[in-house]
Amino acid sequence: MKWLSVLPQQCVLLMTCLLMALEAVPIDIDKTKVKGGEGHVEGEKVENPDTGLYYDEYLRQVIDVLETDKHFREKLQTADIEEIKSGKLSRELDLVSHHVRTRLDELKRQEVARLRMLIKAKMDSVQDTGIDHQALLKQFEHLNHQNPDTFEPKDLDMLIKAATNDLENYDKTRHEEFKKYEMMKEHERREYLKTLDEEKRQREESKFEEMKKKHGDHPKVHHPGSKDQLKEVWEEADGLDPNEFDPKTFFKLHDVNNDGFLDEQELEALFTKELEKVYDPKNEEDDMVEMEEERLRMREHVMNEVDINKDRLVTLEEFLRATEKKEFLEPDSWETLDQQQLFTEDELKEFENHISQQEDELKKKAEDLQKQKEELQRQHDQLQAQKQELQQVVKQMEQKKLQQGNPPAGPGGELKFQP
Repeated sequence: MKWLSVLPQQCVLLMTCLLMALEAVPIDIDKTKVKGGEGHVEGEKVENPDTGLYYDEYLRQVIDVLETDKHFREKLQTADIEEIKSGKLSRELDLVSHHVRTRLDELKRQEVARLRMLIKAKMDSVQDTGIDHQALLKQFEHLNHQNPDTFEPKDLDMLIKAATNDLENYDKTRHEEFKKYEMMKEHERREYLKTLDEEKRQREESKFEEMKKKHGDHPKVHHPGSKDQLKEVWEEADGLDPNEFDPKTFFKLHDVNNDGFLDEQELEALFTKELEKVYDPKNEEDDMVEMEEERLRMREHVMNEVDINKDRLVTLEEFLRATEKKEFLEPDSWETLDQQQLFTEDELKEFENHISQQEDELKKKAEDLQKQKEELQRQHDQLQAQKQELQQVVKQMEQKKLQQGNPPAGPGGELKFQP
């Protein structure tokens, strides 16, 4: 997930508290110039990337409204992460202004209405009747469904905890999705090989091994966040003398929005030079999905090593402290994805079994739909036959009336013509 770190300097509390608690929830900030740094113009707005949460807009709106209350901002300035996560800070909501509470009430009613609409649309799609919206709202954990009309401290507490939990699981979920992607690639490759004769299969296997070898033949990749890696950026990207490398200056140069932090997006930008050693979009053997996974793993590794308070932001103090560690000067070698076993044969087999089950289910559904189609066609044919029979009977009756000398009558018994 991409970070952004934009807040007014006087509202850095939202970055350091709500944002920290919410694990990378993007908020607008006014940037303050860092001495000696080049960045955005002060007050410039940066477009917020989507957090990926299904309640993203609601979360943003709640934070924007809370940010307008002076008392709440002051409390946030002195609060720590544990106070926010524990729900202690949520009780301060009782002291915000009436205008803020009224706006929060309105936001909650809108969110409840939106969720109900989604539930109804989902149930209508399966032709469900008798929808119990109140019961179904229980599946949404970011608001108090028992009170759909007003925004209470419990709502803020639930919103923070839900967002914290969802975003903390982001990397784990991403790893699982990437593993599925790799297993699907291997599954499709093996299925394709089954369709070939022996000679073609051997050629494909040789080509596959050759591409793997070619992909693995790349320059040494520096350990992310090590002195060698940062000095390479300092020299090649920043155009500075490697002998004059200074961690503090490096930090300010790459704090591109000048907010006093290196956020996840800014960190990921530091690894471009390393990734270019391994991946080239022009090469058939290089997978750009793998490149992005490599970038995200590098960022995740550096955050785990440097981000002491786990707020997904690196301060200058944290950065400088990391440069004093032995690992900064003498890091272990970095294993790229091509050097790792991303899944086992047992995991692949289980994955293929799951795919097979899904295919069987889809096949069964297709067969059921075909049967329904045939049944509908049969009923349609019967109705057509009955219609033709009725038309024939009516025609015969009119002919019989003509033969008896009686003029044909209309549906209401009226004469169709004058004798």
